[in-house]
Amino acid sequence: MDALPVQSADAADPPPSQAAAPPSFAQQVRTGVIWKSGSQIVGQLVAWASTFLVIRLLNPSDYGLVAMTGVILTFLDLFNGWGFASSLVRDEKTDKKRIGQAFAMLILMNAGLGLTQLVAAPFAADYFHQPMVADLLRVQAIFYLANPFNALGHALLMRRLEFRRQARIVLVAASLSAVAAVACAFAGLGVWTLIVAPGVLWYARAIGYIFTAKLWQIRPRFRFAGAGTMLSYGAAMIGVQACWFVQSQADVFIGGRSLAPHRLGIYTTALFLTQILASKFVPPLNEVAFAAYSRIQARPDMIQTAFLKSVRLIMLAALPFYFGLAVTTEPLVATFLGWKWTETGPLVPILAMAMPLMTLQILFAPASNALGRPGMALRTGLVGALLMPCAFAAGIQWGAEGLAWAWLGGMAALLAATIEMSLPLLGITRRALFLAVAPGLAASLAMAGLVEAVDSVLPAMGDGARLAALVATGMAAYAGLLLAFARPIVDEVLGLIRPTRAAAA
Repeated sequence: MDALPVQSADAADPPPSQAAAPPSFAQQVRTGVIWKSGSQIVGQLVAWASTFLVIRLLNPSDYGLVAMTGVILTFLDLFNGWGFASSLVRDEKTDKKRIGQAFAMLILMNAGLGLTQLVAAPFAADYFHQPMVADLLRVQAIFYLANPFNALGHALLMRRLEFRRQARIVLVAASLSAVAAVACAFAGLGVWTLIVAPGVLWYARAIGYIFTAKLWQIRPRFRFAGAGTMLSYGAAMIGVQACWFVQSQADVFIGGRSLAPHRLGIYTTALFLTQILASKFVPPLNEVAFAAYSRIQARPDMIQTAFLKSVRLIMLAALPFYFGLAVTTEPLVATFLGWKWTETGPLVPILAMAMPLMTLQILFAPASNALGRPGMALRTGLVGALLMPCAFAAGIQWGAEGLAWAWLGGMAALLAATIEMSLPLLGITRRALFLAVAPGLAASLAMAGLVEAVDSVLPAMGDGARLAALVATGMAAYAGLLLAFARPIVDEVLGLIRPTRAAAA
């Protein structure tokens, strides 16, 4: 039997006697999932503690202004060159020349982006009718200087499957950013708190990657002969990211001219709450999936199995979060955000129902990219880039609530299109995909119904106590349902967390 291509891309081919490499690779992936998800959970707990405290100290208008600058930042960030660095992860072999070329591309592109943002700042302020936007954008332009180190360091550690070191960088940076956010908010810096904190996060990560990935040893190479493959892959990634920008930022771009900063801040904060899982936890897991898929790209059958398993496990965790958020919105907002944010109440349940669709949709791209078909992610991205702005343009007629409904309708249509386009490439049937999602979906629906029933009979109590009672009810109900009706999946999750148990089985 031929040995599977699961060893490190920089290692020599193993002799036949070492064909037992897959268990070692599986252990690397398992470790990667644990470290990536674990560090993300700890990092987000730190970030949330500071975020919810800062939200109480700042005003909705502060978040509205930063959302306006976010449209410009996100657009320019499309061209930051991360796709060039990502190509190093997928390549079976690489060398100092290719790494140096990627470094040079990153430096050139991000220097240009910083200058572009300085020039664009006053025009953005005019578009949103908010002069303060220009000042914020000028300061945010320095973020691009950290991008080359973040992108290259991240790619090199991903390539080596060194998830533990990467997790440490993430945790330290998150902690420093949280401290900076709280300090600035208490110092009365207002909206500038939302500029300083991410700046600290970005530069702390850059410093961490410089030392951990030994970036000081890498010399940028500004001669790009032979870099055609890297350039084409990076260009495809830019196309995918451009589509993502359109579908994810069109709401603020369209709503920013119609909604006052206060109302826009209410909407974007509701969106932040509901996108916590999809934007903070799923992308790191997708990075692990991409690195793993890339190592087994010669075995499509293994990719199919790995993809369905990742869908099953991620949706198992995501669906109860979203459904629980929808049925506990009132006490949750009162407990964590405070009275300034009660207007988010009607928006959160609508957005919470859209986010499971978004979570499932973004799981497809790593598999198709690892197969060397970034064009598939680009095609589905183009569909989203057409659907979502149209939905937002129609929804804005009903204000912020209309934008929330646009998320739900638009994501349902985009997921359907992604499934139809991607499943043939992956060789997966609709039935197999449904069976991967079904356990989490059924248990979450039942859990949400039980929580609603319990909430209707609870006696009068404080918001915090009510929220605690509902969360405890939901967690117990969900765990009980899985144990009763989907025990093999519970064992699978335990095997991921405790590999010795899985091995013994």
